[in-house]
Amino acid sequence: METIWEPTPASIERAHITRYLRWLERERGLRFTDYAALWRWSVADLDAFWASMWDFFAIRASAPYTRVLAKDTMPGAQWFPGAALNYAEHALSRRDDRLALIARSETRGLDRTTTLTYAELAAQVAAVRAGLERLGVRRGDRVVAYMPNIPETVVALLAAASLGAIWASGSPDFGTRAVIDRFSQLEPAVLLAVDGYRYGGKDFDRTAEVAEIERALPSLRATVILPYLTDAAPAGRMSWAELASATAPLEFEQVPFEHPLWVLYTSGTTGLPKGLVHGHGGILLEHLKSLALHNDLGADDRFFWFTTTGWMMWNYLLGILPLGGTALLFDGDPGHPDLTTLWRFAADTKTTYFGTSAPFIHACLKAGVSRGTLDLSALRGIGSTGAPLSPEGFRWVPRMLGRPILVGSVSGGTDLCTAFVQSCPLLPVRAGELQCAAVGAKVEAFSPEGTPVVGEVGELVITRPMPSMPVTLWNDPAMERYRASYFSLYPGIWRHGDWIRFTREGSCVIYGRSDATLNRGGVRMGTAEFYRVVEELPEVSDSLVVEVDEDDGKLVLFVALKAGATLDDDLRRRIGAALRRELSPRHVPDRILAVPAVPKTLNGKKLEVPVKRLLAGQPMSSAVSEGALADPKSIAALIDAYRREVPAAR
Repeated sequence: METIWEPTPASIERAHITRYLRWLERERGLRFTDYAALWRWSVADLDAFWASMWDFFAIRASAPYTRVLAKDTMPGAQWFPGAALNYAEHALSRRDDRLALIARSETRGLDRTTTLTYAELAAQVAAVRAGLERLGVRRGDRVVAYMPNIPETVVALLAAASLGAIWASGSPDFGTRAVIDRFSQLEPAVLLAVDGYRYGGKDFDRTAEVAEIERALPSLRATVILPYLTDAAPAGRMSWAELASATAPLEFEQVPFEHPLWVLYTSGTTGLPKGLVHGHGGILLEHLKSLALHNDLGADDRFFWFTTTGWMMWNYLLGILPLGGTALLFDGDPGHPDLTTLWRFAADTKTTYFGTSAPFIHACLKAGVSRGTLDLSALRGIGSTGAPLSPEGFRWVPRMLGRPILVGSVSGGTDLCTAFVQSCPLLPVRAGELQCAAVGAKVEAFSPEGTPVVGEVGELVITRPMPSMPVTLWNDPAMERYRASYFSLYPGIWRHGDWIRFTREGSCVIYGRSDATLNRGGVRMGTAEFYRVVEELPEVSDSLVVEVDEDDGKLVLFVALKAGATLDDDLRRRIGAALRRELSPRHVPDRILAVPAVPKTLNGKKLEVPVKRLLAGQPMSSAVSEGALADPKSIAALIDAYRREVPAAR
C-alpha cells in the first residue's frame, strides 16, 4: 500500500503518546522500543496498563479502587471496584476562560458562532442541575433528550451526570417511533426537547412529534422545551430558561466506577433497539486514552467530529472536555449550501482535528471540493469512521489540503463507544489501511475455527475485556441478550460482526459486516470492497450489494444514481468491468438495479442483512423495524425495484 504520511522526529517528539512512554519509563521502569511492543504489553497485563491510565491522567476519585480488574471474564468483567468518581467532574475540572465549546448551527444561522468558556459551561451546568433537582431528579433516574448537537445538550448531559442520573439522547430528525422505541425502555423522569430545527434550508416543526413522544412516556414528571426554531416555548410548557433559572453550587454525586452514565442504542433493525449501558469510569478512562494517545489531542486542541446526538461519535467528541480542550459542535446539513460548509467551519474555528465519515470524504472527492482560499493550516489530523475509507479517499485528503497529514481511518462501534482499531501518531499511514489496534484493546482476526490469523480475512474479535464494554444491556438482568449479541459464536470472546485482515506490520483492513458476507464459488467476500469500486464511478452516489438465495445464489447490486444519470447497458457494463478489473470476476453482480436511495439506519449504516432477508421472502415486520430507518420509503422502493425486474421474486 502507498504511504501517504509518515511521522517526523518533531511530530513524534511532541506526541502525547511519546509523553506517556516517557512517563512509563520514569514512573514504572518500563521501556518499549516501538508501538507494537507497547501494544503487546497493554493487552497482556491489563491490570498494569489500566492502572497506568488511571495515574497518567490523574483520575480524581473520592474513594480508591481496591484492585483494577476484579473479574477477568467476558461478559461480566468488573473494573476498579471500590472507586467512587463522577464523569462530569472530570469534564468540568477547568473553570477558566479557555473555550470549552464552539458551536455553529444552521437553525441559528451559519454566520453566527456560539462559544462557552469552561467557566460559563460550569455555571450553566450548575443551573440546569439545580433545575433537574427541583423536578425531583435523583441518582439513577433517567433524563432523555430529543435535542440536536448544540451547547444546551452538552450542558444537560453534564448536569444529569453530575447528579448520577442516566442520560440518553436522540436527534430531532429521528421519527417518533424510533424515539419511543428507545426512550420508553428507560421509563424516564424528564424529557428535554426542541420545538424544531432547520436542515438544508428547510424548517422542520417538531412540536407534534414531541407531544406524541410525551404521551408515550407515562413515567415523565416533566417535559422541558428549548425554543430552537421559534422564539418561545409553547404556553403552559416549562422552557429551558425556566429550568436554568436558579443558580446553585456545582456539586458531583460520587458514584461507583461502573455506575450507568448513559444508554446508547444499536440500530434496532429488528425488534427493539438494544440499550447499551456504559459506566462513568469506563467511558472516562477509554476516552482519555483514545483521544490523547491515538488522536493525539490535548488541552490546546480544538476537536470536531460531524455527528448528531443520536450517534456515539457525539459522546466520543465530548471526551475532549476531560482533557481540557475545546469541543466543536455543528448542527445542520453538511452539504448546505455546498460541501465546503464543514471545511469553512474548520477554517473559521482553527480546528486542529477534523472528524467526519468516509461517505462525506468520498462525496467531497467526487464533487471536486477544493480548499480554495480557506486557511486550514491549523489541522493536524483528519478522522474518518462509519464506513471503510477507500484508498482514493485517503489520497484525496492530503491532495485537497496541499500537504501530507495524518488521515486516521478508525473503526469501533456504539457497543463500546470508542474506536478500538485506531490511528497512531507514531506510525505511517498507508492508503486503504487502518494503522493499528488500540492500546488496551486485544483486537484480532479469527478463523472459522476460532484461532487468530494474520494476513488473511477473519472475524473481528476482542479477546480481553475493555472498561468501556457495556456494563449490561438495559432490562437484561440475566445478561442473556448480552451473551447472545456478542458471545454466541466464540464463548468468552467478543465477536464484533466485521471482517478484518491484519498485516504483518499490525495495520489492518476492514471488509464490511461479517453477517452480510457474500460467498461466491466458495470464496467469502466483504461488501466494503464493492462499495469502494462502484461508488468511484461518477454516475453512482451510493450502492448496496446482497446475495440472494435463488437457485445457486445471485449477487444483486442496487445503485442510487446522481441526478441526470441513467442505469443503461453502458453503465452496467462499466460497473461490471470495474469490479472485474479492481477485484475479481467473482465480484461481478448477476443483476444491477437502480433505486432512488439506499436504505440506511438512522445512524447511516447500510441495511444489508435486512434487505437480504426481505428479498428472501421474510415479512417486513420481522426483517426490519421501520423506526430504525432513516427513510422508511427507501426500503419499499428497493423491494419494488427488485420485484419489477426479477420475475422469480414475484
